[in-house]
Amino acid sequence: MTSKTKQFANYAENKTGQALSQLSNRDIYIQLLHFVKEAAEGMPKNSSKRKVYYISAEFLIGKLLSNNLINLGLYEAVKDDLAAAGKSISQVEDIELEPSLGNGGLGRLASCFVDSMSTLGINGEGVGLNYHCGLFKQVFRDNQQEAEPNYWIEDDSWLVPTDISYDIPFRDFTLKSRLDRIDILGYHKDKKNYLNLFDIDGLDYGLIKDGITFDKTEIKKNLTLFLYPDDSDKNGELLRIYQQYFMVSNAAQLLIDEALERGSNLHDLADYAYVQINDTHPSMVIPELIRLLTEKHGLDFAEAVDIVRHMVGYTNHTILAEALEKWPLDYLEEVVPHLVRIIKKLDELIRAEYDDEAVQIIDTSNRVHMAHMDIHFSTSVNGVAALHTEILKNSELKPFYDIYPEKFNNKTNGITFRRWLEFANQDLAAYIKELIGNDYLKDASQLEKLLAFADDRAVHDRLSKIKFDNKVALKRYLKENKGIDLDANSIIDTQVKRFHEYKRQQMNALYVIHKYLEIKKYHRLPKRKITVIFGGKAAPAYTIAQDIIHLILCLSELINNDPAVSPYLNVFLVENYNVTVAEKLIPATDISEQISLASKEASGTGNMKFMLNGALTLGTMDGANVEIAELAGEDNIYTFGKDSDTIIDLYAKNAYAAKDYYDHDAAIKEAVDFIVSPDILALGKKERLERLYHELINKDWFMTLIDLKDYIAKKEQMLADYENQALWNKKVLHNIAKAGFFSSDRTIEQYDKDIWHSL
Repeated sequence: MTSKTKQFANYAENKTGQALSQLSNRDIYIQLLHFVKEAAEGMPKNSSKRKVYYISAEFLIGKLLSNNLINLGLYEAVKDDLAAAGKSISQVEDIELEPSLGNGGLGRLASCFVDSMSTLGINGEGVGLNYHCGLFKQVFRDNQQEAEPNYWIEDDSWLVPTDISYDIPFRDFTLKSRLDRIDILGYHKDKKNYLNLFDIDGLDYGLIKDGITFDKTEIKKNLTLFLYPDDSDKNGELLRIYQQYFMVSNAAQLLIDEALERGSNLHDLADYAYVQINDTHPSMVIPELIRLLTEKHGLDFAEAVDIVRHMVGYTNHTILAEALEKWPLDYLEEVVPHLVRIIKKLDELIRAEYDDEAVQIIDTSNRVHMAHMDIHFSTSVNGVAALHTEILKNSELKPFYDIYPEKFNNKTNGITFRRWLEFANQDLAAYIKELIGNDYLKDASQLEKLLAFADDRAVHDRLSKIKFDNKVALKRYLKENKGIDLDANSIIDTQVKRFHEYKRQQMNALYVIHKYLEIKKYHRLPKRKITVIFGGKAAPAYTIAQDIIHLILCLSELINNDPAVSPYLNVFLVENYNVTVAEKLIPATDISEQISLASKEASGTGNMKFMLNGALTLGTMDGANVEIAELAGEDNIYTFGKDSDTIIDLYAKNAYAAKDYYDHDAAIKEAVDFIVSPDILALGKKERLERLYHELINKDWFMTLIDLKDYIAKKEQMLADYENQALWNKKVLHNIAKAGFFSSDRTIEQYDKDIWHSL
């Protein structure tokens, strides 16, 4: 036994009076949790004069036990020790509930970023809310998505209570907050940072009545119940404003208090703090900081504005107009009238300087454009992939780029390789160390050394074996946890992400229909079985996205139970997709579906995780797919579809008509018509299926049909290429070798060097 192993074994025995072999998996999990928390408690914090506050509505942190053990350098020792005691670390890991603090890429990115800040020794912390029920737990009934509360906070959790509390003023009452923290441990570092999660006392689970329906007017009892409460009515929108203001007022008060403690006189606050706004949800931090500096601390308004302008950066995550928040001024008046006074003053400042209505904060409909406020009162505006940033500069935010060209910059997203390779794909990580050593975990560019093995058949064979073993592990996990019977010998074709029309899960579903008809109707059988896996949630108020889920679940029931088709094609939608599922699914995947409409996906981070784990990308030239193609080489990625310039031009001219494609292509018509065929209608809800059918023919806002034929052809090429395993694995190796650029360590180094200047 190593000393590290004995350290935990002795700890557990001293705490429980029993040997590891006598403890249950739950007991071991609880002892490991407290062992790690105590180790972290003794760590000093990263420090520097300027501290970064990364404010985000989401932090999709995933399970923390194994990630923390890896970062402490204890994972292998504990794993071996448990095995010697007849225990499985994977079974202990299963005990942990995944924190339900995020939804998709935005929250996962924020979590990778706080991990990288700690690893790089940056004095930077996340600030958000402690949602007790998260987004929702997804369940499937009658081939439809239903939502249930996703309770995750137990008596023994990673949350560390503090005595930090603030009074948060609203129009009709004041709420007292409380701060819980989660320790963020860097990789093999002896210092740490925090994830700061603000909460309220008096939260009432009894407000939840049917699924995730609850009284949205009881703010004092519901404020931190759910992430992204349904905002399809006024009460929902007001609740979101309450949540956002609660988050940023806490962040601003914490920031000011900590700066004062470290010696700031507040006139120099920008030397002590920098705020990164992750999407528009935290935008009210700008007027709130100005309000606190003027009304509480007595600074002159003009000076306060100047200070804040020098300590804020804004990250844009979307070009979708509906995702750039615009709050009605009278809604803000109902919730935070004291902040509206500041916002109106900021609007006056901009109107005095610029006549263009396109750049005003308050528009002619009396809506407050949060992104406009962010851009005017910040030092930096960044996109999250090279193409995305260029679209912002040249199209979506061009009036602002014309004013502030110096503010605009690109910071391509990244992922942390500690979780997405070292933990999620342990066999591949071990083999990479065998080939090139383990320096890549701290310097991901070292992965390029793998190119020396590009034509090595022995390496290709080992990669194939690792992939197959991961498929077997996925088969076991899905059978035990999701009731899915996966064929480990099939090609695994995966699309996992939030359900949204621009991500075009509906196009993949039409491919599935096409393939089904090829097998069933035309008896054209694939050389190898194909398993198409979907995962993701649709917002409860997003009807069409839920219709797409319904179609996929109907197709799954039809195809998987058809003895003439199921030996060649399976379709699954994994229930309640989350980080835990991703850690099993991504390493087993062969084909990574990144098929958003060109110009609509800001970046993507799933594409990076799949690339790192040896899946080949099938994608449009959108978001970070563009950079994947540039880095891996166009021969090592499968691209299709109209380019972003063409799509942007079609939107500008209103020149796309879905019905033209439907009417003039028999294969497209056949696939779309199948949505309302007797076979599908027998399994589904007529209203849902007909609504989706008519949407595709008559509107198709995200142009599913424009790329469908090209998509089908390119996927067929991939399936053919898979049969040449030497060619396939050469492409796989190129992708892994070139994935180093997509490390979140690189991204955070660039944020700090170009924007934060904290080190």
